[in-house]
This record gives sequence, structure tokens and C-alpha cells, in this order.
Amino acid sequence: MSTYETMRHFADSWAMLAMLIFFVGTIVMLLLPGAKKRAEEAAKIPLRED
Repeated sequence: MSTYETMRHFADSWAMLAMLIFFVGTIVMLLLPGAKKRAEEAAKIPLRED
């Protein structure tokens, strides 16, 4: 099997699964209690003075 075919097979199977898990995990993190407070704190980071 050529390198292209190997990479294509990987992208079609395991990489797609990894992206799906990442996407679902991100959505779950946004819906957990306390997510709004964490998001607001993260949004203020660039405006803080050291």
C-alpha cells in the first residue's frame, strides 16, 4: 500500500473518530455547570494587567 493510501485510510477512520470525540467533548464541557463562569474568566485574560 502506498503512503497516500495509508494516510487516506487513517483519515477516513481513526482521524474522523478522534475529531468526533473532540467535538462531543467540547460540547459537553460547554454544557457543564460552571461553564459560563469559566468562559467569562477566560474572556477577561487579555484585559488583565500584570
